[in-house]
Amino acid sequence: MKTLGLLGGMSWESTEAYYRLLNLAVKRDKGGLHSAKLLIHSFDFAEIERLQMQQKWPDLAYMLVDAACGLQNAGADLMMIGTNTMHKVADSIQQAIDIPLLHIGDATAQAIMAAGYNKVGLLGTRFTMEEDFYRRRIEEQYAIETMIPGSAERMEVNRIIYQELCKGNISTDSRDIMINAIQQLVSRGAQGIILGCTEIGLLVKPQDVDVTLFDTTALHAEFAVKAAIN
Repeated sequence: MKTLGLLGGMSWESTEAYYRLLNLAVKRDKGGLHSAKLLIHSFDFAEIERLQMQQKWPDLAYMLVDAACGLQNAGADLMMIGTNTMHKVADSIQQAIDIPLLHIGDATAQAIMAAGYNKVGLLGTRFTMEEDFYRRRIEEQYAIETMIPGSAERMEVNRIIYQELCKGNISTDSRDIMINAIQQLVSRGAQGIILGCTEIGLLVKPQDVDVTLFDTTALHAEFAVKAAIN
């Protein structure tokens, strides 16, 4: 079994979910006392969030590249970024390391294709929803159309992520806002919904809506374990 390197702490709530999901998947597939071989670099998310808000992506790329190189040098065979938004600097990371970077967009797109869908809604931070680094990969490499909520809904989704979910706060009112955003995307033709922020799955569950949810955290973990074992 290969060793996974995880760039985490963005936020630690989602990294905690990654740790649990990775180990559960290894236990399921290999049985016995097996667990994931895993190296984690956990950032102080306050530093990451400050640079995101300042649009200092080169500084963020430098930080994540440095951490990824450290994990590689420590023995990681495969690399993961435990957040959708920071895949904005995925190309910089892959160029700096000699091991494969397991892209969260690939894990998600392959699950969408397996479901037979080609038009989905996308929820995430405003960076993930509004910029093209995530949507372009899914659309160009997998021919999957992605739709995003309207401007007001995007602001609310982004607020909930940064001000609540990244702090571990789960609110019924915020769940209703997310569900409303999902329903609007479905009314516009979305066949499924990408939970394109690794914290959204902590708030919205499959039983909350009548449409298929693609939880990127769970899909990324499954994708990584398959690569590590096979």
